[in-house]
Amino acid sequence: MRNSMMMVSHYEHLVNKEGMIWGVTTAIRGASERLVPVLMTAIVTALGLLPLAIGSGEPGREIEGPMAVVILGGLVTSTALNLLVLPTLSLKYGRFLAPAPERG
Repeated sequence: MRNSMMMVSHYEHLVNKEGMIWGVTTAIRGASERLVPVLMTAIVTALGLLPLAIGSGEPGREIEGPMAVVILGGLVTSTALNLLVLPTLSLKYGRFLAPAPERG
């Protein structure tokens, strides 16, 4: 959820602060700039859970092992959703508009 909120926040930053027009180019740029942080978070978490998931059949890991497998599956799907589905849905339903210039 945090990665999704950061992605939408980054889209708002690109439109409001950097003056980009909301469209395919902005969505691709925003997703590519958030790619490294999203992947880094998922990979580090997966590396921490991988030993638990691999040794899930060993005695004493009856609860931890299956739980680690489920969490790893969630990491994979949430990463794919953040990097592929969220930009597509943002393009279709997102309305990121630059603030109107103030008259002085």
